[in-house]
Amino acid sequence: MPPDAEAVYRQRSADFAAEEHRRARTSFRFSVLRGVLFLGFAACLGVILVRAGAASGWGWWIGAAAWFLAFLAVLPVHDRVIAGQRRADALREINDEGLLRLERAWDRLPVPSIAVEGTDGPLARDLDLFGRASLFQLLGTAHTPAGKATLAGWLLRPAATEEIVRRQEAIAELAPEVDFRQQIEVRTRALEKKPPDTERFLEWAEGETWLLAHPVLVWLTRLLPVVTIGLLGAAIWGPLPFGPASLCIMVNLLLTYVHRERLGETLNRVEAREGEMEVYSQAMEAVAGRPATAGTLRRIGDVLSPAGMPAHRWMERLHRRVELSDARHSSYLNFLLQLLLLWDFHMVWLLERWQRDVGRRVRGWLAAIGEVEALGALAGLSFDNPAWAFPQVAAGEDRIAARQLGHPLIAPDHRVDNDVEIGPAGTFLLVTGSNMSGKSTLLRAIGVNAVLAQAGGPVCAAELRMPPVEIATSILIEDSLAAGVSFFMAEVLRIKSVVTAADQCAARGCRLLFLLDEVLRGTNSSERQIAVRRVLHHLLRQGAIGAISTHDLQLAEIEDLRAACIPVHFRETIHPGGGGPAMTFDYKMRPGIATTVNALKLMELVGLAPED
Repeated sequence: MPPDAEAVYRQRSADFAAEEHRRARTSFRFSVLRGVLFLGFAACLGVILVRAGAASGWGWWIGAAAWFLAFLAVLPVHDRVIAGQRRADALREINDEGLLRLERAWDRLPVPSIAVEGTDGPLARDLDLFGRASLFQLLGTAHTPAGKATLAGWLLRPAATEEIVRRQEAIAELAPEVDFRQQIEVRTRALEKKPPDTERFLEWAEGETWLLAHPVLVWLTRLLPVVTIGLLGAAIWGPLPFGPASLCIMVNLLLTYVHRERLGETLNRVEAREGEMEVYSQAMEAVAGRPATAGTLRRIGDVLSPAGMPAHRWMERLHRRVELSDARHSSYLNFLLQLLLLWDFHMVWLLERWQRDVGRRVRGWLAAIGEVEALGALAGLSFDNPAWAFPQVAAGEDRIAARQLGHPLIAPDHRVDNDVEIGPAGTFLLVTGSNMSGKSTLLRAIGVNAVLAQAGGPVCAAELRMPPVEIATSILIEDSLAAGVSFFMAEVLRIKSVVTAADQCAARGCRLLFLLDEVLRGTNSSERQIAVRRVLHHLLRQGAIGAISTHDLQLAEIEDLRAACIPVHFRETIHPGGGGPAMTFDYKMRPGIATTVNALKLMELVGLAPED
């Protein structure tokens, strides 16, 4: 029996809260110890100053040095304790957010930012794929730009059936690995606070080297420091005058001045983004330490383990080299190092060797981490909802057939599931029913689950079989005063896009799933019936399958649509008298055309009583 997600998150949240509290106490003790050590150093130094330096005796000097060295030794240990405290607190927050996802508590969950083309398109808006109370928010454990872009791309662009199977295998493997998924998340979570811009770094990493392309300059910058130090030493402790050493120092200064822009550009570009690369490195280390079974996860492991050294080791090497260049932030120290050693040239040489060795692999490493995050987000959805099924998406299927299909964004204790069948080609599902009864929710449930299915994820259903489809919708329609587009014209343009999508699918030999909610509601009933009839005939001729919801019950009576129409409906229950709600809905789908209406009753309930 699969573990209960709520119990797991609550236990982990409590464990990490206790760890954070324990580390906070330890950190406080280290703070006290640091204060005592510093006071000891200050006391010894005070005695030395009061007793006029050497007259105080060597004991006080040794004591001051001992107190100061002990203080320095404690600093890194305390830093590790603080880092562990912050990590435990972040893991507690991650598990608390897991509980909020189970509740669908949208207002208390962070809304992930995303800057990917298509996330504000009609399909995304109609199916609530992005933004607040969206599928992307429900899957909101990806934090790197690559992870968000990968996950968004999977939701917007259906995968091939073979790729769906491979993703399902990887997701099933990662679903029970709660600690591994959260270790990836806690390592990358910091990127949410300051969205990184890695493109400039990648441009450098994938570009051509500058210093390595000039071997004469490389050897010159190696020889000059040796000669400079040698001549300076001979001038200080030997018979040589300072003239030759001064000449070398002037040459060093001239080289630095001539190449200052190129040196600064390289060092600034790498240093500015290196902190973000360190975050990626930590995630790479977590992935490299986990053995994989699924083919997709093994492939990712191979990408992150190039010959010779794993990716995170290469990133750590880069980090150490950037740390060596930090001297340039101290103007006096950097000036001295440049005059004597041509320090920046050596730093650029080290960085360019790294660039030459693995620079062109870095984009693939970041993409691999992004893919792990996307798989982990869908794996978390599977873990949170163990009753959800992995769908079967196969070209041989001629219809969408779902058992106990529900809307993934509705909390389990409020969600009502229905058996749904759409297709085969030449037929469409006609959904009727009174206001607020669940028609639009059904269309969205079909669409969102089709998106999840073709992203490789689990679906909110006990079983789902479907062919590969492209999805076109007309659900949320908005007019535009700025663009001079009326509501009806906006509807017409949306329907046009659905028809065009059907034509394109037919030309490519693929299938379209259309979902039309209250189509052409902006015109009169007579013209609407004629227009809907034409649209549906065209869609069906192109082999599309889909569903349409409407209040216009006469659509089912159109003679040449009757054979293709599969009518279903939702209904409400009126409760006369007081003591409870006057109207309730069970959101259960039933065969046939709706037999009830409720518009006037709803007007009465909000205080708009009709006149006799």
